[in-house]
Amino acid sequence: MVKVGLTGGIGAGKSEVSRLLAEHGAVIVDADRIAREVVEPGTPGLAAVVAEFGEEVLAPDGSLDRPRLGSLVFADPDRLAALNAIVHPLVGERSAELEREAAAADENAVIVHDVPLLTENGLAPLYDTVVVVDASDETRLDRLVRLRGMAEQEARARMAAQATREERLAVADIVIDNDGPIEALPPRVRTVWEQLSGQRPPAG
Repeated sequence: MVKVGLTGGIGAGKSEVSRLLAEHGAVIVDADRIAREVVEPGTPGLAAVVAEFGEEVLAPDGSLDRPRLGSLVFADPDRLAALNAIVHPLVGERSAELEREAAAADENAVIVHDVPLLTENGLAPLYDTVVVVDASDETRLDRLVRLRGMAEQEARARMAAQATREERLAVADIVIDNDGPIEALPPRVRTVWEQLSGQRPPAG
């Protein structure tokens, strides 16, 4: 089993790399998706969030009002830390469970943990290999504004809240350059897949 940490700054193209690796046969453990699952209605996670932040963070249907919660924690490091103290252990437990299931199904599985905040949370030592999807700040800003429709100020704030490009590259074992057109990405991901799976293209 190969345990991979995949990360990249917002707008770098990490999700597309994750999708391409899945097509090659990687087992994807998506931290963002799990973070949503562990606070779904009826979960201990949601109960803990409500106990910490109050029922004002609930939508009328009883689900978590993410925009409301985000407005409470985004600019308050202490409240963000309180939220992370609830959610991160739950995500870690579920991620480990999914990893065990994948390894039981295939002892040679390549398990890719898609972790947006891998660098920020000091998680690099947990993985055999860390893959960073890299693009310049200018490229990322352009994608966020032009393709995702974000206001430039919001995009810059989201980028500033994450690790710097240099900090991510410092923990990388493999870097996938995604500063160019989308068409250039699949062959780069294939090369990385061959490295991760222990395969090499035939000579010549």
